[in-house]
Formats: sequence, structure tokens, C-alpha cells
Amino acid sequence: MEPEHLKVEHDGLIFDVTRSGPARGPWVVLLHGFPVDSRCYDAVIPRVHDAGLRTVTIDQRGYSPGARPEAVEDYTLDKLTGDVLGVLGHLNIAYSMIVGHDWGGIVAWQLAAKNPDRFTGLVAVSTGHPSAMRDALAAGSDQRERSAYIKDFIAEGAEETLAARNGVLLRRSGVPADELSSVLEPGAMTGPLNWYRANFTGDIAQALACPPVEIPTTMLWSDADAALGREQAEFSGRYVYSDFRFSVLDGVDHWVPEHAPEQLASEIALRSSWF
Repeated sequence: MEPEHLKVEHDGLIFDVTRSGPARGPWVVLLHGFPVDSRCYDAVIPRVHDAGLRTVTIDQRGYSPGARPEAVEDYTLDKLTGDVLGVLGHLNIAYSMIVGHDWGGIVAWQLAAKNPDRFTGLVAVSTGHPSAMRDALAAGSDQRERSAYIKDFIAEGAEETLAARNGVLLRRSGVPADELSSVLEPGAMTGPLNWYRANFTGDIAQALACPPVEIPTTMLWSDADAALGREQAEFSGRYVYSDFRFSVLDGVDHWVPEHAPEQLASEIALRSSWF
């Protein structure tokens, strides 16, 4: 099937959505993180198709040009998860596997936990279950230090700081330069940063509260990730009441979809064999 590039309306917003893959086969929804859009999965998707799976990608709220509301409160997790469910409803996809990297992983954990009847399996990439993150912080690990950058992301004027010199700070963190073009457009950085401002200020525990997951789950973590430590990934097994697989990528940084597409596609294919 040739890729279909769609404009899907939900909640008064227009989302850029692509569905592609074999004519038949289980669906896999791939959710990107900060600060990149669905292009991060470009090297993963053909490999997933080779495994007989169809894919849906969504440029999420703040990333699709037609889905950039201005208010911070428009980026709370209930809005972000509602977008995914709304798009899938528009596409008449009743069941799918869910894959999420970085912020997309946080959204994926929430979707899997709260909608077990809609999702057949979860592959969380880099980002552990929110309760596992709480445990890692309480355990005295280095996760608090790793997460220190968040205060800079929610600060006033963060847009200008991160966009300066063609996004040099983001590029130094390892973000592939060719994936920054969209977020560096005038006004495009605010929406992605509002994900942090809406959910990482005030009562964070309440904002990120997430039930245990009761569907088969893979946690894929890379040991050169500077932002997310091993504990928050490995402790996620405490909050999965189904088959749980913890897989570690050696020598790979945070940007797993771009820098380890073969391994990510293999984990997706392996998890799909459970349904």
C-alpha cells in the first residue's frame, strides 16, 4: 500500500497523519517525542512493514501546523491521549499496537494503561512507566540530575534559547539536524515546550499519574541515554501486569528510532507476535 498522507480533524485541530504498509496486517501506531515529528521513524517503518505490520504515524499536538493551540492547558496528558484516540477513531482502527519514544512513550503508557481494550501490546522506548520514574527518583539514583534540563524547558524564553544558532543546544544533545527544520520555524517551538509546561509544573505526580498496564509490554532502553537512566526503565516491570520484556541497547544514545532502527523494528515485530 502506498503511504497515505491525511489531514485528520479532532478537537478543532488538524493533524498530519500517515498510514502505510501491507494491504492487510495488524496496525502499529508510532508516537514521536520532543523535539521531532514522525520523521524520526523513517528508518523503522519499512522494517516494520517487512514484518507484515501496517503503521500509523501522527504529528502530534504542537507539531502538526494545524494543531498548535496557544494555551499551555491545551497540552495536558488527557488532551494528548485524546488526540491519538480521536485519530484512530477517524481511521476506524479499533485495535492496534502502540509504540512511543520519549514523550510519545509517556503518552503510550497512558493509553495502554487506560485503554487495554484498544491496544494489543506496548513498546515503550526510553521512557519508563511514570510510577517507575517516581521510584527511580525516590531510590536516590542519578535520575534527578539527568532530569535537570526540564527546568530550562519550562522557563520563560526557552523558545529563543533552544532555537538560537539554528538549534545548536538541541543538536549538541544528539537530535539529528535534519529533523529540527520544522520545530525551528517561527512560532513552532512553543507547542512542543508546552508539553513540559502543562505537565511538569504544579503537582507533577498528579499530572503524570498512570495506572498499571495489563497488556504485553516491551521496555526498550539504551545505556548511553543521557536523560533517562536504567532504573526508571527497569522498574517499569513493577507496573506491568502482563508479559514484560526489558531490552537494553548497548552504546546507543537517547535517539533510538534514528540510531537503532533495526533493533527497534525487531522489538516491535517480536511484540506483535503475541497477538
